[in-house]
Amino acid sequence: VQLQAFGGGLVQAGGSLRLSCAASGDTFGRYAAGWFRQAPGTEREFVAAVSRGGTITRYADSVKGRFTIARDNAKNTMFLQMNGLKPEDTAVYYCAAKFTVAGAYYVTQRDYNSWGQGTLVTVSS
Repeated sequence: VQLQAFGGGLVQAGGSLRLSCAASGDTFGRYAAGWFRQAPGTEREFVAAVSRGGTITRYADSVKGRFTIARDNAKNTMFLQMNGLKPEDTAVYYCAAKFTVAGAYYVTQRDYNSWGQGTLVTVSS
């Protein structure tokens, strides 16, 4: 499956953004998916994950309660709703997917084999 992330931009602290990840080339509902991010000078880190049916989600502690991951398999799209943004959320955000069984989700990047190109989120203080 091919992935394309979009929706990043510049937002003030406390604001909101909604990232989208469009999938093509296969049935997205066969894939668990997730979001990762990489700030300048740091390693890529886990943000959120969702099972292929969308019923199971997991979040990094740093975003829990502020970010929501969701998916619409009929539209081959995944979302990351980001509220209460902080300057430390500034990063390039990547979506990822892995062909898997129902109920599975993944929080480490080495588990994923399909990646989008990334979209930049900048949060000003």
